[in-house]
Amino acid sequence: MNNSLAERIIDINSIETLMTLFGNFDQNIRFIEEETGVHIIARETQLRIVGEEADVQLAFNVIHKLLDMIHNGETLDISRIGYALQLTRSGQEDVINELMADVVCVNHRGRPIRCKTLGQKKYVHAISKNDIVFGIGPAGTGKTYLAMAMAVTAFKNKQISRIILTRPAVEAGEKLGFLPGDLQHKVDPYLRPLYDALYDLMGAEAYQKQIERGIIEVAPLAYMRGRTLDDSFIILDEAQNTTSEQMKMFLTRLGQGSRAVITGDITQIDLPSGKKSGLIEAARVLQGVKGVEFVYLTHKDVVRHELVMRIIQAYGRYEKMKERNKRRETGRS
Repeated sequence: MNNSLAERIIDINSIETLMTLFGNFDQNIRFIEEETGVHIIARETQLRIVGEEADVQLAFNVIHKLLDMIHNGETLDISRIGYALQLTRSGQEDVINELMADVVCVNHRGRPIRCKTLGQKKYVHAISKNDIVFGIGPAGTGKTYLAMAMAVTAFKNKQISRIILTRPAVEAGEKLGFLPGDLQHKVDPYLRPLYDALYDLMGAEAYQKQIERGIIEVAPLAYMRGRTLDDSFIILDEAQNTTSEQMKMFLTRLGQGSRAVITGDITQIDLPSGKKSGLIEAARVLQGVKGVEFVYLTHKDVVRHELVMRIIQAYGRYEKMKERNKRRETGRS
């Protein structure tokens, strides 16, 4: 072997663990090789890592953390491996253990729901400590799902007596009119992501039972007007599509013993041209108000397919370029 190369050996306790580590079509281990520049060879339940000393050590440390995740029942995907590499490169690999230690809740299949990034951990902590939390960030950062998990946990711990989930139906005019059924049926497509998250957390049967008892309410934002919501955990999703008036109306529904989480992505505003986003306005108006906290998630907190992170970054660069060009054009005129 070339003297300039280093080598480390990792013994793995079972073939099943090895298969989980490698992933479908060995995509996980290939990703680690590409990101670190090492070569990884598997022989039965032993891994041999070969490459430059610093690269081998990085791959060795990351793989050990990934094995800890597997032993804790965590699922592996490219985005999670990428985040583990990012933390390990910056000397923060111990944070991975912290993330695994905190269980937000357990879903209906018995799988623990944990924060997957530091941003998510900060978000969950904010929800546990404040009556109103704004979670602002791009798609795929777990804003809605983690808020749901915190709501289910609060309900199971008898901290609140009901869960209310709501979103604005942006196309509340002509397009909804062409859909069949009454208003509830017309807005159901807008609320589907909320149903899906609750099914995963509670199971369809338990969810249906709580809906029938009025413990869980899923409704369009318009249904909130004129109400006082006591002893509730309220989640307003897709809040970037609220108007200023709708946001103020929602925030003033909060009653005794209640908490609210408002989630949104200010890069995906679907309001008609000329309409100001209530989420953007609230971020300006409510900064520094006691009991209200804003948590900003970024592309680093994306936990969907790794391409989602790249797409968000690409659009971010494109928007910055457009803004620069616009300023140049304005300067010339």
